[in-house]
Amino acid sequence: MIQYNNVFNNPNIKCISQGGQYFIYEHQEDLSVSPYSAETAYFMKKMNVKKRQVLVQLNNTATKIQAGAMQWMSGNVNMDSGVTGVGNFFGKMVKGAVTGESAAKPIYSGQGFLMLEPTFNFLLIEDLSAWGAGIVLDDGLFLACDSHIQESIVKRNSLTAAAFGGEGLFNLSLSGQGYCVLESPVPREELFEFNLENDVLKIDGNMAIAWSSTLEFTVEKATKSLLGSAVAKEGFVNVYRGTGKVLMAPTLPGTGLSNWNGPEQTTATK
Repeated sequence: MIQYNNVFNNPNIKCISQGGQYFIYEHQEDLSVSPYSAETAYFMKKMNVKKRQVLVQLNNTATKIQAGAMQWMSGNVNMDSGVTGVGNFFGKMVKGAVTGESAAKPIYSGQGFLMLEPTFNFLLIEDLSAWGAGIVLDDGLFLACDSHIQESIVKRNSLTAAAFGGEGLFNLSLSGQGYCVLESPVPREELFEFNLENDVLKIDGNMAIAWSSTLEFTVEKATKSLLGSAVAKEGFVNVYRGTGKVLMAPTLPGTGLSNWNGPEQTTATK
């Protein structure tokens, strides 16, 4: 039997989210600072730059995580590499290369606890039942999921998506019943959620971090003519058609604030 001291009862570590067997813990401030890093740590706390970790509570269940993400585990927990042979490993390497994920995702099963490495990214727990047939992820978002969730690679219909859409030619898709954990570049409070029902959503840039696999994704001109696009200062847009959900990160760096083209400003007074 293991006694956990200053782990779950640590006043500096707060559980901020839970879904299925996953718990998100957030370190409220960095206490291990030196005189040379104290100023940086102070402003990091003020600006919500905090370390976050995923705790998986296994109860005769299993989870699949990014390779190298495990920090510690306790109890009767076993690890399987998730690779069944040379051919299987080669196939996983190809999938990982095109989606930004690790080549193999080890599976941890049994009864106990599994803590993942801390990250400054924002962590999202998603229930796949809310995404219909499945969820398509932007590159590098996957962190963990229930072991029975199926992975597949979604290929764009044309090279246009890779050339102009910024989403890449291949994306990782997860399907099945259960939960997954994503590493988001922005917190959930800043994410826009669009629920489409036989409708169309157009986004200027690769700000969608996840979308339902039932949606058709294409890249199209913002207007019907090149002249119209030039006048409106809009080129190609990412288009999502059908019925499903889209998560969009409107506050990603480079989303227009640096070269804002809003209404002209004037200093004239009446």
